[in-house]
Amino acid sequence: MSSRYIPCEVMVNCHGFCMLGARVSMLSFKICNYLQDPELVARFQHFCGVEGTFPDAPKAPDSGVSEPDRPGLRKRVQQGAKSSDAGVGNGAAGDGPTPQVNGMLGDDTTGPDSSSAAADSETTIAKPLRRNSLTGDTGQEFLIHNKFLFYLFTFGTELGNEMFFIIFFPFVLWNIDALVSRRLIVVWAWNLFVGQSTKDMIRWSRPASPPVVKVEVFYNSEYSMPSTHAMTGTALPFCLFMLTYGRWQYPFLLGFCVALSWSVLVCVSRVYMGMHSVLEVITGFLYTLLILAFFQPILGKIDNYYMMGSYAPLMIVISHVGFGLVAFSLDSWSTSRGDTAQALGTGAGAALASHVNYQLGLQLDPPLSSLPLTLPSLSVSLVLRSMLRFFIGVAVLLVTRMIMKAVTIPFLCRLFGLPMDDVRRARQQMKVELPYRYIVYSVVGFSCACFVPLLFKILGLA
Repeated sequence: MSSRYIPCEVMVNCHGFCMLGARVSMLSFKICNYLQDPELVARFQHFCGVEGTFPDAPKAPDSGVSEPDRPGLRKRVQQGAKSSDAGVGNGAAGDGPTPQVNGMLGDDTTGPDSSSAAADSETTIAKPLRRNSLTGDTGQEFLIHNKFLFYLFTFGTELGNEMFFIIFFPFVLWNIDALVSRRLIVVWAWNLFVGQSTKDMIRWSRPASPPVVKVEVFYNSEYSMPSTHAMTGTALPFCLFMLTYGRWQYPFLLGFCVALSWSVLVCVSRVYMGMHSVLEVITGFLYTLLILAFFQPILGKIDNYYMMGSYAPLMIVISHVGFGLVAFSLDSWSTSRGDTAQALGTGAGAALASHVNYQLGLQLDPPLSSLPLTLPSLSVSLVLRSMLRFFIGVAVLLVTRMIMKAVTIPFLCRLFGLPMDDVRRARQQMKVELPYRYIVYSVVGFSCACFVPLLFKILGLA
């Protein structure tokens, strides 16, 4: 019986492949560490004209040691860098210099360098634009040396916030293409659910501050991997491009460039704001491309089922509420849970509205024979009717949201025997936050897709 052996050439080749694999793994690890480094974010902010005014970390008396971290705040501790909740870098006050009402420190803590910089006519002392009423995080002042980039990236980050969605989806639904808007809402809701749930499973905290300047603090209590702003900022423009190209007449290159520019602006703005590392933004972008690839062949089937399925209302409620419960069970309270329920509630309301509209014959998409659609020629009457529809509709949605908020939270507090004098604490409980978000935003979504178009018909604006 002949002996079996492995030729030396094969062994050498296997060894070479193993060495190559190890080198690739090591290189990938180094690249990821580099892209995740908060110093990279800080350097980009400095390049864009953002300068922090970090006070010295408070010292414990007679010990020379920094005060311990405040409990309950998520933090990322980087070797060689302070944690993201040290001092007031993250909006925490500690026992150091007393913060003012707006979250800024007094003038004595800014130091001579920042005072001289502020004297420059091109430099502005600023603070985070929005305060999160649920976390109480107010942030710290910083210096802006390039106002154009500040306003540009502020606009970019707003493309991923709630107010933009309240404007964008209704405008597309009422003035451009109802089918496109319906399907966009489906992708947006499930894309945001996947992103927020992934955050709560990976549990990476925000970039450390210092060295990073927190230009925004509204989402500072959430985890950061992947960037859901980057995900929505990629999903919306590319899904819009995917749904409209071939359905509407316009050049491919124009649509692709607009989608790419929109996505890049949102992604880069999150690094500028100090909310994400470069790695988290890139991951969010690539993650969304995978989600879009998954939805592309089935999105039309989902939309048709929502409209025509006999059991569609039941499946819509079960799926959206069920996945919301899953998201709420992944981690302790953070603002991301409410955002997830808000997106799923809006998606459920819009889906139920599409079913009602179809069953009542109120939703008439253009026939396939009329495709591709062409943009009508602009006229004064067309613009005025579009703007009138938009402003009346958004006003109805804002009033609806305000009324539902005012009614729902006290009702849930009474239902569960919770004190109504501390809304922040009540909303941090799943039994209040989950139904509150679902009830309010499902009604808003239903109103957007059903009630408001009916109102337009009554007013002769359809």
